[in-house]
Amino acid sequence: MNMQAVARPGAGRNVVVVGTQWGDEGKGKIVDWLTDNAQGVVRFQGGHNAGHTLVIAGRKTALQLIPSGVMRAGVACYIGNGVVVDPAHLLTEIARIEALGVDVRSRLFLSESCPLILPFHVEIDHAREALRETSGSGKIGTTGKGIGPAYEDKVARRALRVQDLKHPARFEAKLRELLELHNAELVNVLRARPLALQPMLDDAMAAAEQLRPLMADVGYRLFNAHLEGQNLLFEGAQGTLLDIDHGTYPYVTSSNCVAGNAAAGAGVGPGMLHYILGITKAYTTRVGSGPFPTELDINAPGSVGHHLSSVGQERGTVTGRARRCGWLDAAALKRSMIINGVSGLCITKLDVLDGLQEIRICTGYKLGDRSFDVLPLDADEISACEPVYETLPGWSDSTAGLTNWEQLPLKARRYLERMQALIGVPIDMVSTGPDRVHTILLRHPFRA
Repeated sequence: MNMQAVARPGAGRNVVVVGTQWGDEGKGKIVDWLTDNAQGVVRFQGGHNAGHTLVIAGRKTALQLIPSGVMRAGVACYIGNGVVVDPAHLLTEIARIEALGVDVRSRLFLSESCPLILPFHVEIDHAREALRETSGSGKIGTTGKGIGPAYEDKVARRALRVQDLKHPARFEAKLRELLELHNAELVNVLRARPLALQPMLDDAMAAAEQLRPLMADVGYRLFNAHLEGQNLLFEGAQGTLLDIDHGTYPYVTSSNCVAGNAAAGAGVGPGMLHYILGITKAYTTRVGSGPFPTELDINAPGSVGHHLSSVGQERGTVTGRARRCGWLDAAALKRSMIINGVSGLCITKLDVLDGLQEIRICTGYKLGDRSFDVLPLDADEISACEPVYETLPGWSDSTAGLTNWEQLPLKARRYLERMQALIGVPIDMVSTGPDRVHTILLRHPFRA
């Protein structure tokens, strides 16, 4: 390695895209839009519990593991070491995207250090949720994809990783030991059926042949791409308030989905992260269990909650579950700004608010004689909090598809300006529809 090259700053500019709410903020569309200025896109955490939906020229494409840059010709796609990978799902997703006529394999790089999601992880995930429900403790609301159990094996230093697929004998020995451990939990604790070794081994070895050409030292590739002057885009999954450390624990995901983890989850230094773009819906949604201070009833016809749910088409990309909907929570967003060090915001789904007579923003909370201007850290306290609202007038003119700030209705601009003032971070982009062209640019993340 040329140590002079290590010390010399690269010419490339790198942007991290993170969700600032409970996920589902529309990160996929924004990443796809930004790849016009990037040569590489990196996933750095999560697994196929993420769902990024892209709409390009009216055609909808849902991605879960493959970075959103795959829909731009020539853009390299990296799956970093912080991602847990289900081999069967990855190959299925590759085939589905290739069926659209998109070249995937020649520009997809899979970190050898990624932990593998195996069938017993999925079975444990389902069985634990079922046990929580029957015991009365309440489901967490996982996607059932085996993400959490796979991360548990990683932290316990017993995970099978992508690199193990290159060594059949080593893989079989480790798989046999791990299966014995997890079968004991399935049978003795979760009252579920044990799994057989051979079908699992056969499937893994078949997948290994197809995955071997994709395996790479992703961190080193990113380092060299940066030195060569390439712009890189780091794509987060889920959202800040689902972060395992900083979210509404225990109703969270199993990984760190904040901007700081882009470095650790991709294998690069934090000095390579130049701009943090926080993606924020113009209102708030959540999938699964957990506290949600500004939640509205989505089932009452004619209500604001029903409007947000139906007009916003609020269903999970991965699960198909109806998303819970509510007013924008500026106090929760302030917590996200602090955790991520957000440089600028992109507001998505502004057009969903079209036609509402008035719009409310949560500016803080009350809990007994205490008040909060930022989201508390204790989930039980959050659940007990009463939101404090500020009301703004709505607008009747359509914002759908607009691409210029001056085209927005005056009241829509006032809403965004008030949001910006409450959160304390500039709005650099506004999304006014699902297609990549439905975007208002105020300040470009790669040029700011």
